[in-house]
Amino acid sequence: MEYKHSKLDGRSIVLKRIFDIIVSLIAIIILSPIMLIVAITIKLESKWPIFFIQKRVWQHEEPFTFIKFRSMVKNADNMKKDLLQKNERKWPLFKIKNDPRITKFWKFLRKSSLDELPQLFCVIIWTMSIIWPRPHLPEEVQKYEIREKRLLSVKPGISWYAQVFGRDSLSFEDEAKLDLYYIHNRSIFMDLYVIFWTFKVVFKGK
Repeated sequence: MEYKHSKLDGRSIVLKRIFDIIVSLIAIIILSPIMLIVAITIKLESKWPIFFIQKRVWQHEEPFTFIKFRSMVKNADNMKKDLLQKNERKWPLFKIKNDPRITKFWKFLRKSSLDELPQLFCVIIWTMSIIWPRPHLPEEVQKYEIREKRLLSVKPGISWYAQVFGRDSLSFEDEAKLDLYYIHNRSIFMDLYVIFWTFKVVFKGK
């Protein structure tokens, strides 16, 4: 048995917060024209709300408002229950190929991860971080094993350590193991590593 001092408090958290603010502000400034184009395109294509807003679970199992660019039809949540039998990922996560709720343009948004850009503003108000485990839905969190509840000890992230190693191809168990490793060992250098590989994964369209 080994005892390891937590890296989730003190100076480490302060430095991570400073890092998050700097990175998110730079990203918002650079990517604001792209966000404007995406918002206009979504509105012209569907006339539905530009943003998808949903309740997900964050620190200490509390709900928070999760936002992204809309990449599905307006009643996607209601359609999900009829598609559960086609799920290609191990529960509690959900994913199917050729999801009928997603249009061609929205497929591009998801593959390029451009739909996640509004979460940069969540980082500014500190409901999210640049790098931490991905937030899940309440019904998914209810299926967590006890050891996986440790994922809820931190704020949710836009990108996450497990994304570097397989993104949606991983089982939830493997994803949780990688993210727990990150929680116990995180550093600014690990954050930079994840950001670098996130760009690489996105550009490859994986």
